Amino acid sequence: MSEEPYYRELPDGTIKQVNPFTGTKVWTVPGRGARPLSKPPEHIRELTEHDRRAACAFCPDNLLSTPPEKTRLVKRPGGLVCDHDLMRCVPADQLNATVAEFRRVPNLFEILSWQYWQLNWGMDLPRASREWQEEYLSNPAGEAHVRSVLNAKFTAIGSDQRAEDLNPQELRAASAAFFAGGHDVIIAKRHYTDDGTTTADLAGSGSLSVNEHRAFMALTVDSMVQLHRHNKHVRYVVAFQNWLKPAGASFDHLHKQLVAIDEVGADNESVLPKAVLDPDLFNRWGPDFAVEHGLVLARNEGAVMTVGFGHRYPSVEVWSTSRADQPWRVDPDGIDAVSDLLHAAHVAVGDDVPANEEWHYRPLRTGVPVPWRIILKLRVSTLAGFEGGTKIYVNTISPATLAAMLLPKLFEAREAGRIAAMDLGEECVIPRGVLASTKLG
Repeated sequence: MSEEPYYRELPDGTIKQVNPFTGTKVWTVPGRGARPLSKPPEHIRELTEHDRRAACAFCPDNLLSTPPEKTRLVKRPGGLVCDHDLMRCVPADQLNATVAEFRRVPNLFEILSWQYWQLNWGMDLPRASREWQEEYLSNPAGEAHVRSVLNAKFTAIGSDQRAEDLNPQELRAASAAFFAGGHDVIIAKRHYTDDGTTTADLAGSGSLSVNEHRAFMALTVDSMVQLHRHNKHVRYVVAFQNWLKPAGASFDHLHKQLVAIDEVGADNESVLPKAVLDPDLFNRWGPDFAVEHGLVLARNEGAVMTVGFGHRYPSVEVWSTSRADQPWRVDPDGIDAVSDLLHAAHVAVGDDVPANEEWHYRPLRTGVPVPWRIILKLRVSTLAGFEGGTKIYVNTISPATLAAMLLPKLFEAREAGRIAAMDLGEECVIPRGVLASTKLG
């Protein structure tokens, strides 16, 4: 197959791209990308102790501002930073008994509400969720917490309803989403970096240590498993990260989101038929294409990082080379391998750049292999009328330009010990067909 339909460099320097997996059309036009990835933050001031601990609802002093905590990771006493204990269903009166490095809580404003699953699928509270709800509400601290969070939600949606007026049965119904909902948030501990001095020093993914980022990833994968396990109607768990408000974040506090849905999503609907007809699709237009065009950024024993093409925004792609094509089926070393390259990408990009993480993998009950990959999209431009009127997206930075921007930063980060051991750029030896999951029968 000729590559011309997907990636064409014209004589004037314009690059016309078509994403081989989704069909998205993108142009990179000379002269529009001569700008830095980030721009200076506004309204900077010195940090106070209150800022460090209570800048937003996700901060350590505001644990009761979020719904009941489903899971948290806690460092083991005297252990290394990579040694964590996983605690589930943390009682309200025990939230301050340990320090959560990362915590999983329900999203107060779900994309698909609990009522969606009730009314459309006839779903009732799973037994484990009901038992947790009963235990939580039987504790006075837990009941007070739930009523407080419900009041915050009622106020936010403009309702005159008050949680104090709910009888026990009504309270159970109103709070059911907290215990069995399908939209969760994975929250990091810090709002600002430990050594930060101003409000510009936000603690993004690049500020995490290698082992902290591995823990962040591991908890995300565990949470995907739990959402599938508690709802048999879920076809796909959408995992993503919005970093900074231009990328859609409600708070400039590091977090990932997980949304259980009953479909496979438009991207999968587009790519699955193509993968049936061409099992080598992902290798050919993923790592193989990157090798041929000098777009490889890094590799380790379980993953490859490349610059992607055919995306609306400049993008980095991290491909798992595991034979398993769903995150929860990848072994811990393979998850760590993906984590290390993704962390390195965040370090190279910088925490002052708005970005989205998108996780892609094979949906449940789908027989077509789809490699697990994470796309980091840099939100450095704003879609406008041209894109809306043509559905052709102007990406201001070419793939080659992005690779040239990021590789020196990766070498600097490796030299400084900020990222895990990995091969970079021309050091990378990547065989054709490196994505092992596409070879499954």
